[in-house]
Amino acid sequence: MEYFTFVAEKADVGSRIDVFLAENMEDVSRSSVQKWIETGNICVNGGRVKANYKLREKDVIDVEVPEAQEVEILPENIPLDILYEDKDVIVVNKPQGMVVHPAPGHYTGTLVNALLSHCKEDLSGINGEKRPGIVHRIDKDTSGVLMVAKNNQAHQALAAQLAEHSITRKYNAIVYQGFREDSGTVDQPIGRNPQDRKKMAVTQKHSRHAVTHYQVLERLGKFTWIEAQLETGRTHQIRVHMTYIGHPLLGDTVYGPKKQPFSLEGQVLHARVLGFIHPTTGEYMEFEAPLPPYFQNLLERLRNA
Repeated sequence: MEYFTFVAEKADVGSRIDVFLAENMEDVSRSSVQKWIETGNICVNGGRVKANYKLREKDVIDVEVPEAQEVEILPENIPLDILYEDKDVIVVNKPQGMVVHPAPGHYTGTLVNALLSHCKEDLSGINGEKRPGIVHRIDKDTSGVLMVAKNNQAHQALAAQLAEHSITRKYNAIVYQGFREDSGTVDQPIGRNPQDRKKMAVTQKHSRHAVTHYQVLERLGKFTWIEAQLETGRTHQIRVHMTYIGHPLLGDTVYGPKKQPFSLEGQVLHARVLGFIHPTTGEYMEFEAPLPPYFQNLLERLRNA
């Protein structure tokens, strides 16, 4: 059982308690908060309230998160685009729209479900039953190269390279606006957005060092095709850094404009190149996933516009 306590500040006065908690608790939906209020798992100043309760300054909100029901993660025969595989690692090209590991609302159809079917028992157990083999992740709507560990020794070696920022990670993206310069670097810390806990932001408060290098590949009128290379790997790093310098990703309705000029299923972001030192042989290996069809088609549309 997890317990959380929040104290309402001036800026929170008048907010509904269910909205406030959904915004301030990670991976918690408003409907979940409403259920917890009904079951008495949430109290304000020691007493029960309704979901439409409006916060007052200095209200003390206690939240008792009920134990989650265990969901069995089952193997699913989902085709994988495998770029490389041996006894230690498997490198896959994840399609846009696929969630990497099971989470509330996504317990089937994930990369982990597919890996369990393909690899059977040959996946590291370091990250637990819901994330077997997963050393790093990319967003659901980001496509591209991902490495997976097939045993604990390989997992530890790859995780150490990630921690040392020695892994090569190059992404392609289409962003808004043109660039005056041909290349540059964004060196700004990233943490939870103080105004919206579901989002990340460039902030000095409770943040971590983050560096993104970018290079213009092609100027496309009101848009630009870029390559972004990660020096660090923070949550939503490229999306946040590009928005920070005035170039949000096309298709990104979270960090960019809500209205998009094209019918896209998410941000136009592709993990194109991944390079690492093999955990057993010590050899540097680099893999490239070609741009997916939707990305190539969009480039042609922009070139012909």
